[in-house]
Amino acid sequence: MTLTRFVTKNAFRNKRRSILTVLSIAFSLLLLTLMMTIWRAFYLDEGSAESAERLVVRHRVSLTFSLPGFYREKIRAVPGVVAVVPVSWFGGIYKDQKPENFFAQFGTDPEEFFKVFRDIQMPADQQTAWQRDRQGVIVDDSLAKKYGWKLGDRIVLQGTIYPVDLELYVRGIFSSYPDDKAVYFNAKYVEEAVAFFKGQAGTFSILAASPGDVSRIASTVDDMFRNSPQPTKSESEKAFGLEFVAMIGNVKAFILIICSAVVFATLLVSANTMAMSIRERTREVAVLKTLGFTRQSVLGLFVSEAVALAAAGGVIGVGLAYLLIYFVSHSPYMSFYNLKLTLGMWVVALLVSGLVGLVSSLLPSYHASQVNIVDGLRHIG
Repeated sequence: MTLTRFVTKNAFRNKRRSILTVLSIAFSLLLLTLMMTIWRAFYLDEGSAESAERLVVRHRVSLTFSLPGFYREKIRAVPGVVAVVPVSWFGGIYKDQKPENFFAQFGTDPEEFFKVFRDIQMPADQQTAWQRDRQGVIVDDSLAKKYGWKLGDRIVLQGTIYPVDLELYVRGIFSSYPDDKAVYFNAKYVEEAVAFFKGQAGTFSILAASPGDVSRIASTVDDMFRNSPQPTKSESEKAFGLEFVAMIGNVKAFILIICSAVVFATLLVSANTMAMSIRERTREVAVLKTLGFTRQSVLGLFVSEAVALAAAGGVIGVGLAYLLIYFVSHSPYMSFYNLKLTLGMWVVALLVSGLVGLVSSLLPSYHASQVNIVDGLRHIG
């Protein structure tokens, strides 16, 4: 029997206890991996290179308040501004109010939209068709695949915020990374149908000449409208997205607390399992030493068993996390965040599981390696 086979058999000699331990570690690693994925999506993922050059201008008080449309030309005159386009949330109902039929819907200006959102790719002929049709709409390719939309198809959005139902026709199918999962139509359609929205915009998206101009443009725009009846708040596209995360609360602290608790709980579970297992095998340790195993060999065997159990739990936990993240990322409520389990997170999660197994087994394994042969053979338990 090889040492590897010996370690494997002993790790699962008490199958019920070993399986429960592996499942406990797997669940803990699932939570840890999920928290790391959320942290990456919220705070580390910078999006496309073009998004680093974009700003969002909104009403300083709340997103529920609109901005005057003439702000657009004043913003355009700010040095460093390449293009500016209105983007207004419509919030209509497609088919019904079921979560699976929810997606983002924005009114904008087709003439300048692609000058600001240069990372959104769509054939030139489809861009032209959209710009020429007041009732035209462009849709994300993932949404088109989900609903089976094709060029020329009719889409009806029932107004909830605005008292109008939009009858739109697909004039283009675009792609972006990460998936936008949104549709864009001509804001003039809503302006002509809803009197109170005429000459208004929910937000303005700005393309800066370079990432270095973003902060300067933001402060200049806010200073320009500081004393107006509709003051503005300008920020990078990334910061704008994080405001929605901040509405939940202190997400950073929450994630760190969960991760710390998960690692600590996993450590306790693994340590308890190893302590029980080693205490039951005191006579076996004495026999191994009688056969010529050194203290270092005994220590290595028991540590290897703990690491093997923890690693098995880690592999299962990360695998389950991958499946969970896949389904969550395809949920309509999380479509705006790039939830993705990267290779680096796989490695970190597995290293954590292995490290937990190592640390939790060191003390009981060390005590086992110090057992005297005579005392060990006399041990009853």
